[in-house]
Amino acid sequence: MAETMRSAVRFRKSVRSFDGRALSTEDLQRLEEYAKGVTNPFGIPVEFRFLDAAQNQLTSPVIVGEKTYMAAKIRRVPHFEEALGYSFEEVCVFAASIGVGTTILAATLSRKTFEAAMNVGSDEVMPVVSPLGYASADRSLREKVMRKGLKADTRLEFEKLFYDGSFGHPLTATEAGEFREALESLRWAPSATNKQPWRAVKTGNIMNFYELQTLKTSPLGDIQRVDVGIALANFDITVKEDHLSGQFVEKDPGLEIPDNVQYVISWELQPKLRLDLYTGTPSRSIF
Repeated sequence: MAETMRSAVRFRKSVRSFDGRALSTEDLQRLEEYAKGVTNPFGIPVEFRFLDAAQNQLTSPVIVGEKTYMAAKIRRVPHFEEALGYSFEEVCVFAASIGVGTTILAATLSRKTFEAAMNVGSDEVMPVVSPLGYASADRSLREKVMRKGLKADTRLEFEKLFYDGSFGHPLTATEAGEFREALESLRWAPSATNKQPWRAVKTGNIMNFYELQTLKTSPLGDIQRVDVGIALANFDITVKEDHLSGQFVEKDPGLEIPDNVQYVISWELQPKLRLDLYTGTPSRSIF
Protein backbone atom coordinates (compact mmCIF):
# COMPACT_ATOMS: atom_id res chain seq x y z
CA MET A 1 0.00 0.00 0.00
CA ALA A 2 1.32 3.43 -0.97
CA GLU A 3 1.54 6.37 1.39
CA THR A 4 0.66 8.92 -1.31
CA MET A 5 -0.89 9.01 -4.76
CA ARG A 6 2.51 9.91 -6.18
CA SER A 7 4.17 6.83 -4.71
CA ALA A 8 1.23 4.73 -5.96
CA VAL A 9 1.95 5.96 -9.48
CA ARG A 10 5.50 4.64 -9.18
CA PHE A 11 5.00 1.27 -7.48
CA ARG A 12 1.74 0.30 -9.17
CA LYS A 13 1.79 -2.62 -11.60
CA SER A 14 -1.06 -4.11 -13.61
CA VAL A 15 -2.68 -7.04 -11.81
CA ARG A 16 -4.22 -9.85 -13.84
CA SER A 17 -4.09 -12.59 -11.18
CA PHE A 18 -6.34 -11.96 -8.17
CA ASP A 19 -6.66 -14.07 -5.02
CA GLY A 20 -10.42 -14.61 -5.36
CA ARG A 21 -11.48 -12.46 -2.41
CA ALA A 22 -14.28 -9.97 -2.88
CA LEU A 23 -13.46 -6.33 -2.24
CA SER A 24 -14.07 -5.34 1.36
CA THR A 25 -17.09 -3.13 1.93
CA GLU A 26 -14.79 -0.38 3.15
CA ASP A 27 -12.55 -0.47 0.06
CA LEU A 28 -15.50 -0.55 -2.33
CA GLN A 29 -17.12 2.42 -0.60
CA ARG A 30 -13.87 4.38 -0.67
CA LEU A 31 -13.50 3.73 -4.39
CA GLU A 32 -17.09 4.70 -5.13
CA GLU A 33 -16.78 7.94 -3.18
CA TYR A 34 -13.46 8.82 -4.76
CA ALA A 35 -14.76 8.20 -8.29
CA LYS A 36 -17.65 10.61 -7.69
CA GLY A 37 -15.24 13.49 -7.19
CA VAL A 38 -12.84 12.83 -10.07
CA THR A 39 -12.55 15.49 -12.76
CA ASN A 40 -10.21 15.96 -15.74
CA PRO A 41 -8.44 18.85 -17.52
CA PHE A 42 -10.97 18.73 -20.37
CA GLY A 43 -14.00 19.29 -18.14
CA ILE A 44 -15.90 16.30 -19.55
CA PRO A 45 -18.01 14.26 -17.10
CA VAL A 46 -17.14 10.56 -16.77
CA GLU A 47 -19.64 8.14 -15.24
CA PHE A 48 -18.13 5.30 -13.19
CA ARG A 49 -19.86 2.11 -12.11
CA PHE A 50 -18.62 -0.75 -9.95
CA LEU A 51 -20.01 -4.04 -11.21
CA ASP A 52 -20.35 -7.51 -9.70
CA ALA A 53 -18.65 -9.85 -12.19
CA ALA A 54 -20.84 -12.91 -11.56
CA GLN A 55 -24.12 -11.02 -11.40
CA ASN A 56 -23.45 -9.26 -14.71
CA GLN A 57 -21.63 -12.18 -16.38
CA LEU A 58 -18.51 -10.10 -16.93
CA THR A 59 -15.37 -11.90 -18.00
CA SER A 60 -11.94 -11.43 -19.51
CA PRO A 61 -9.78 -14.27 -20.85
CA VAL A 62 -6.63 -12.68 -19.39
CA ILE A 63 -7.92 -12.17 -15.83
CA VAL A 64 -8.05 -14.76 -13.03
CA GLY A 65 -9.84 -14.59 -9.66
CA GLU A 66 -11.67 -11.26 -10.07
CA LYS A 67 -15.01 -10.55 -8.38
CA THR A 68 -15.58 -6.90 -9.27
CA TYR A 69 -15.03 -4.66 -12.28
CA MET A 70 -14.87 -0.90 -12.62
CA ALA A 71 -16.16 0.56 -15.88
CA ALA A 72 -16.70 4.12 -17.10
CA LYS A 73 -18.60 5.70 -19.93
CA ILE A 74 -18.44 9.13 -21.54
CA ARG A 75 -20.17 11.11 -24.27
CA ARG A 76 -18.53 11.32 -27.70
CA VAL A 77 -17.33 14.91 -27.68
CA PRO A 78 -13.93 16.42 -28.59
CA HIS A 79 -11.17 15.08 -26.29
CA PHE A 80 -13.42 12.36 -24.81
CA GLU A 81 -10.64 9.79 -25.08
CA GLU A 82 -8.09 11.84 -23.12
CA ALA A 83 -10.70 12.84 -20.54
CA LEU A 84 -11.74 9.23 -19.97
CA GLY A 85 -8.13 8.06 -19.73
CA TYR A 86 -7.22 10.77 -17.24
CA SER A 87 -10.19 10.15 -14.94
CA PHE A 88 -9.91 6.36 -15.15
CA GLU A 89 -6.21 6.42 -14.31
CA GLU A 90 -6.75 8.68 -11.33
CA VAL A 91 -9.19 6.19 -9.81
CA CYS A 92 -6.79 3.31 -10.59
CA VAL A 93 -3.97 5.14 -8.83
CA PHE A 94 -6.20 5.79 -5.84
CA ALA A 95 -7.08 2.07 -5.80
CA ALA A 96 -3.37 1.23 -5.72
CA SER A 97 -2.87 3.68 -2.84
CA ILE A 98 -5.33 1.67 -0.69
CA GLY A 99 -3.98 -1.73 -1.74
CA VAL A 100 -6.49 -2.62 -4.47
CA GLY A 101 -5.13 -4.06 -7.72
CA THR A 102 -6.22 -2.97 -11.20
CA THR A 103 -5.34 -3.38 -14.86
CA ILE A 104 -6.80 -1.32 -17.69
CA LEU A 105 -8.42 -3.48 -20.38
CA ALA A 106 -9.52 -2.22 -23.79
CA ALA A 107 -9.86 -5.36 -25.94
CA THR A 108 -9.69 -8.58 -23.94
CA LEU A 109 -13.16 -8.45 -22.37
CA SER A 110 -16.75 -9.53 -22.97
CA ARG A 111 -17.61 -6.10 -24.39
CA LYS A 112 -21.30 -6.64 -25.13
CA THR A 113 -22.05 -7.72 -21.57
CA PHE A 114 -20.03 -4.83 -20.15
CA GLU A 115 -21.84 -2.33 -22.35
CA ALA A 116 -25.20 -3.79 -21.35
CA ALA A 117 -24.30 -3.56 -17.66
CA MET A 118 -23.22 0.07 -18.19
CA ASN A 119 -26.31 0.99 -20.27
CA VAL A 120 -24.08 2.61 -22.87
CA GLY A 121 -26.16 5.01 -24.96
CA SER A 122 -25.86 5.69 -28.69
CA ASP A 123 -23.91 8.90 -28.02
CA GLU A 124 -21.70 7.30 -25.37
CA VAL A 125 -18.64 5.06 -25.38
CA MET A 126 -16.96 2.75 -22.87
CA PRO A 127 -13.36 2.41 -24.07
CA VAL A 128 -11.85 0.59 -21.07
CA VAL A 129 -12.65 -1.34 -17.89
CA SER A 130 -10.61 -2.71 -15.00
CA PRO A 131 -10.96 -5.66 -12.65
CA LEU A 132 -10.65 -4.75 -8.98
CA GLY A 133 -9.34 -6.94 -6.21
CA TYR A 134 -6.35 -8.12 -4.23
CA ALA A 135 -3.33 -9.44 -6.08
CA SER A 136 -2.58 -13.14 -5.87
CA ALA A 137 0.74 -14.09 -4.29
CA ASP A 138 1.68 -15.77 -7.57
CA ARG A 139 1.03 -14.57 -11.10
CA SER A 140 -0.67 -17.00 -13.46
CA LEU A 141 1.45 -18.52 -16.24
CA ARG A 142 -0.63 -16.59 -18.77
CA GLU A 143 0.12 -13.32 -17.01
CA LYS A 144 3.83 -14.06 -16.85
CA VAL A 145 3.90 -14.79 -20.59
CA MET A 146 1.91 -11.63 -21.37
CA ARG A 147 4.15 -9.38 -19.30
CA LYS A 148 7.26 -10.83 -20.91
CA GLY A 149 5.83 -10.42 -24.40
CA LEU A 150 4.80 -6.82 -23.76
CA LYS A 151 8.06 -5.98 -21.96
CA ALA A 152 5.74 -4.62 -19.29
CA ASP A 153 8.55 -3.79 -16.87
CA THR A 154 10.42 -1.55 -19.31
CA ARG A 155 9.82 1.87 -20.88
CA LEU A 156 11.49 3.95 -23.57
CA GLU A 157 14.37 6.10 -22.43
CA PHE A 158 13.64 9.62 -21.15
CA GLU A 159 15.35 11.27 -24.13
CA LYS A 160 13.24 9.29 -26.64
CA LEU A 161 9.98 10.60 -25.19
CA PHE A 162 10.73 14.18 -24.15
CA TYR A 163 12.26 17.10 -26.04
CA ASP A 164 13.59 20.60 -25.40
CA GLY A 165 12.31 23.39 -27.65
CA SER A 166 11.67 21.15 -30.65
CA PHE A 167 11.38 17.50 -31.62
CA GLY A 168 14.96 17.63 -32.86
CA HIS A 169 16.46 18.22 -29.41
CA PRO A 170 16.06 15.44 -26.81
CA LEU A 171 15.46 16.58 -23.24
CA THR A 172 17.67 15.01 -20.57
CA ALA A 173 16.38 14.30 -17.08
CA THR A 174 18.77 16.92 -15.70
CA GLU A 175 17.60 19.60 -18.15
CA ALA A 176 13.96 18.84 -17.31
CA GLY A 177 14.42 20.68 -14.01
CA GLU A 178 11.22 20.94 -11.97
CA PHE A 179 9.41 18.80 -14.53
CA ARG A 180 11.73 15.83 -14.05
CA GLU A 181 9.77 13.81 -11.46
CA ALA A 182 6.42 14.43 -13.16
CA LEU A 183 7.82 13.32 -16.51
CA GLU A 184 9.22 10.16 -14.92
CA SER A 185 5.75 9.42 -13.53
CA LEU A 186 4.29 10.02 -16.99
CA ARG A 187 6.95 7.81 -18.60
CA TRP A 188 5.89 4.82 -16.49
CA ALA A 189 2.19 5.07 -17.33
CA PRO A 190 0.54 1.93 -18.76
CA SER A 191 -0.54 1.90 -22.40
CA ALA A 192 -2.13 -0.42 -24.96
CA THR A 193 0.45 -3.10 -25.88
CA ASN A 194 3.01 -0.87 -24.13
CA LYS A 195 3.30 1.42 -27.18
CA GLN A 196 3.91 4.52 -24.99
CA PRO A 197 2.30 6.95 -27.49
CA TRP A 198 2.97 10.12 -25.48
CA ARG A 199 5.57 12.71 -26.39
CA ALA A 200 6.29 16.05 -24.72
CA VAL A 201 8.24 19.17 -25.70
CA LYS A 202 9.40 21.70 -23.11
CA THR A 203 9.19 25.33 -24.24
CA GLY A 204 10.29 27.55 -21.38
CA ASN A 205 7.93 27.03 -18.46
CA ILE A 206 5.41 25.08 -20.56
CA MET A 207 5.29 21.35 -21.19
CA ASN A 208 3.45 20.55 -24.45
CA PHE A 209 1.97 17.06 -24.82
CA TYR A 210 1.45 15.12 -28.05
CA GLU A 211 0.16 11.77 -29.28
CA LEU A 212 2.27 9.58 -31.55
CA GLN A 213 -0.40 7.50 -33.26
CA THR A 214 0.74 4.00 -34.20
CA LEU A 215 -2.55 2.10 -33.84
CA LYS A 216 -5.70 2.46 -35.93
CA THR A 217 -8.78 4.11 -34.47
CA SER A 218 -11.94 2.06 -33.91
CA PRO A 219 -15.64 2.69 -33.21
CA LEU A 220 -14.49 3.21 -29.61
CA GLY A 221 -12.28 6.13 -30.65
CA ASP A 222 -8.50 6.47 -30.57
CA ILE A 223 -7.29 4.18 -27.78
CA GLN A 224 -3.88 5.85 -27.85
CA ARG A 225 -5.50 9.16 -26.90
CA VAL A 226 -6.92 7.29 -23.91
CA ASP A 227 -3.31 6.29 -23.16
CA VAL A 228 -2.21 9.93 -23.38
CA GLY A 229 -4.96 10.83 -20.89
CA ILE A 230 -3.68 8.11 -18.57
CA ALA A 231 -0.17 9.54 -18.79
CA LEU A 232 -1.41 13.09 -18.18
CA ALA A 233 -3.03 11.92 -14.94
CA ASN A 234 0.29 10.53 -13.72
CA PHE A 235 1.99 13.82 -14.61
CA ASP A 236 -0.67 15.91 -12.85
CA ILE A 237 -0.72 13.78 -9.71
CA THR A 238 3.04 14.28 -9.39
CA VAL A 239 3.18 18.03 -10.03
CA LYS A 240 0.46 18.53 -7.42
CA GLU A 241 2.32 16.51 -4.79
CA ASP A 242 5.53 18.35 -5.75
CA HIS A 243 3.61 21.57 -5.01
CA LEU A 244 4.24 23.00 -8.47
CA SER A 245 1.73 25.70 -9.28
CA GLY A 246 0.35 25.47 -12.79
CA GLN A 247 -2.51 24.36 -14.98
CA PHE A 248 -3.42 22.59 -18.20
CA VAL A 249 -4.02 24.97 -21.10
CA GLU A 250 -4.77 24.60 -24.80
CA LYS A 251 -1.80 26.56 -26.14
CA ASP A 252 -0.39 24.82 -29.21
CA PRO A 253 3.13 26.23 -29.69
CA GLY A 254 2.96 25.54 -33.43
CA LEU A 255 6.12 23.45 -33.53
CA GLU A 256 7.16 21.44 -36.56
CA ILE A 257 6.03 17.92 -35.72
CA PRO A 258 6.94 14.44 -37.05
CA ASP A 259 4.53 12.32 -39.05
CA ASN A 260 1.61 10.80 -37.12
CA VAL A 261 2.13 13.20 -34.20
CA GLN A 262 -0.73 15.41 -33.00
CA TYR A 263 -0.84 18.12 -30.35
CA VAL A 264 -3.09 17.37 -27.35
CA ILE A 265 -2.66 19.90 -24.53
CA SER A 266 -0.04 21.84 -22.54
CA TRP A 267 0.74 22.34 -18.86
CA GLU A 268 2.00 25.79 -17.87
CA LEU A 269 4.10 26.35 -14.77
CA GLN A 270 3.03 29.50 -12.96
CA PRO A 271 5.71 31.88 -11.64
CA LYS A 272 6.34 31.61 -7.91
CA LEU A 273 5.97 34.61 -5.65
CA ARG A 274 9.07 35.39 -3.65
CA LEU A 275 9.94 38.28 -1.33
CA ASP A 276 12.40 40.82 -2.67
CA LEU A 277 15.15 41.08 -0.05
CA TYR A 278 15.71 44.76 -0.69
CA THR A 279 12.21 46.23 -1.09
CA GLY A 280 10.18 43.66 0.86
CA THR A 281 7.68 43.47 -2.00
CA PRO A 282 6.69 40.30 -3.89
CA SER A 283 8.46 39.57 -7.15
CA ARG A 284 7.92 36.72 -9.57
CA SER A 285 10.26 33.95 -10.63
CA ILE A 286 9.78 30.71 -12.49
CA PHE A 287 12.73 29.16 -10.66
